[in-house]
Amino acid sequence: MLKKECNYEFRQRIDIVHHKNMCDSRVPQAADEILIDKSWCITCPAESCAAVVETAKDLQDYFQTSMDLMLHVEYNRSKGIVLNLDKESKLAKGSFELDVTGDTVTITASSSGGIRRGGVYLEDLLNLRGAPMLKKGKTVREKLITPRIVHSGWGIELFPDSHLNATMHAGFDAIAVFCKGPNQTNVGVLDFNDLIVRAEKYDIEVYLYAYLPSFKHPDDDDAVEYFDNVYTKLLMKYPKAAGVMLVGESVYFPSKDPVCSGKGWLDSVVDGIPDVRPPAGYWPTYDYPAFLARIRDAIRKAIPDAKIIFNTYNWGWTELDVRENFLKNLPEGITIQVTYDIFSKVMLYGQMRRVMDYSIVAAKPGFYFSSECEAAAKYDIPLMATSNTAGATWDIGVIPYVPVPQRWITRFKELDRFRRECNLDSFYDCHHYGWHASVITDLGKAYFNSPQCDLDEMLKVFAERRAGDGAAYLLEAWQKWSDAFEYLPATNENQYGPLRVGAAYPLIFQPNITRTMGQKEIDFPADPKAHFGGRIVKTLYQPYENINQLPGALRYPNEIKGLKEMLKLWDEGIALYEKALAAAPEHRKEALERELNLGKFIRCSIQSCCNTTTWYCLNRDIQHITSAEEGLKQLDAIEALANEEIENAKEAMQYVAVDSRLGWEPSMEYVGDQWHLDWKIRQVKSALLEIADYRKILSLTGNEN
Repeated sequence: MLKKECNYEFRQRIDIVHHKNMCDSRVPQAADEILIDKSWCITCPAESCAAVVETAKDLQDYFQTSMDLMLHVEYNRSKGIVLNLDKESKLAKGSFELDVTGDTVTITASSSGGIRRGGVYLEDLLNLRGAPMLKKGKTVREKLITPRIVHSGWGIELFPDSHLNATMHAGFDAIAVFCKGPNQTNVGVLDFNDLIVRAEKYDIEVYLYAYLPSFKHPDDDDAVEYFDNVYTKLLMKYPKAAGVMLVGESVYFPSKDPVCSGKGWLDSVVDGIPDVRPPAGYWPTYDYPAFLARIRDAIRKAIPDAKIIFNTYNWGWTELDVRENFLKNLPEGITIQVTYDIFSKVMLYGQMRRVMDYSIVAAKPGFYFSSECEAAAKYDIPLMATSNTAGATWDIGVIPYVPVPQRWITRFKELDRFRRECNLDSFYDCHHYGWHASVITDLGKAYFNSPQCDLDEMLKVFAERRAGDGAAYLLEAWQKWSDAFEYLPATNENQYGPLRVGAAYPLIFQPNITRTMGQKEIDFPADPKAHFGGRIVKTLYQPYENINQLPGALRYPNEIKGLKEMLKLWDEGIALYEKALAAAPEHRKEALERELNLGKFIRCSIQSCCNTTTWYCLNRDIQHITSAEEGLKQLDAIEALANEEIENAKEAMQYVAVDSRLGWEPSMEYVGDQWHLDWKIRQVKSALLEIADYRKILSLTGNEN
């Protein structure tokens, strides 16, 4: 039984890297295996750097916690678990060799980071084996994808050492922090150099995600001076920063291209009249390459080898020839970042839909990603993917990861194909929703190294280690959930609505009964100090139309039908998961209970999405009735839906009560916890009072005084 948690208590769990009871005494030793027992020690040279010593201590803690073995750390021994930092080795930075003989396990690397990752790999092997046993032989592990960049799973710009350690153990080797100026982030002050130094101990690089003033045309007489004052002066303070990340919506300039407005999107309104052309940063203008060249030159004056990354996310919807012309003219020394899932086409009941933002609905990439990667390869441009391979998306915005591993496996294989065919070599594994350890991160860590594993077989191994005799049920449950996501409508109104906050999303009665002529949209309550808070939750549900998809009136009947099918498959997955839990060993049950609890919370979110879409359709239709009788019938359905959503929110309360990560997201803080679910219930009850008033309106005869 999971215990109740207070808000933020999840942080005590997510940084645990060595779990208890990973050793299974029933596991027999094979003839080609060695057994590590209490006579062994962990050894490194006496003059070892602090990072190597820390690896030795980490391994000591692992053996004591996970394998119930107390191994001493000793120096200058030639046997035992030997940490061999060989700076003359030809192994690439971060790579390592694991050599297992009869009485020695040697981890050799050319850098302390390679030793760190070799230690984690050793832990992973023993966890999968379920015993302190290893096959004899040599293995060389090299990163196929680097950097793998993540944001904090603790919260925006929160990186205690424990979380850096967990990040390294999860297979990531870089982090991103939002940068508005010297030590300035979007949420306050952060000592960038302190973070860089602390992260380096865990073989983690730091990238600055720029929110910097850049509104200067590259052809202006003072352009060089301007960009030097912004970028060069800033980066001279942080010489060990690995690089800078740029994206149009946060770093843009007054383009002279008549195709765009040349202004920021907030400024593209004059005398109340909007400029409907794309705002600055949202179109690959002819002068964009020159703008990026100015920034590149300013950055390189401070850090000559900085990795400079530009994300084409904001114009992935444009025609290929427009995007390719931009890439053809891109200055040297810039890595292009391409988003895997956005703008992908998905067919549902013969009707084409679009994935409007980050979503695992797009297990396979769309035309934007494929064409951009192929064009980048054609022009020999370094390539990074916004891959979301840390397991989270905007599908349900307040969960730690989406537990659909078979669907993630499809994505991993596709990404690997682009690695081989288009020289894709780095990932932005998550946006500001952060990362969380899961079967998804375990699969990614196992796969994106050389030699590679068979993902399907590895998933079976992970299922067996998690559920024992319940492994077959667990695999079936994951498959049902993976199949269910085929039906999720990843539209703007859902990803900025019920799928953003789950069952806490309000139901606003749309007929406007008012004496003040106020608007119906309400503010979603959130911490005012949050990076975004409730500003990215659109509470008045309505279709956000887009030239790349059908209008809501034509989409919604199919989307409601699909959501009902999704709920059916999800429920089948829950039933199978409960069987897996019942058959699992006792010491494995807590982790399974937690993921099952996550699954049930997701079910409430899907139900809210289905109910909200239906609610909108009923509210729309009641404003076009031709008789009072027709209106009363509509009100009955609306009222029934409101009461159903109240019960749905009550059910979600029990799931967030035992997992404080549910209902929380770093950029919004808490928007779906118990308080917000109670708020939603109070809001819907208020809407029911409006519905009662509308009944009175429908009963008017026209003879009233």
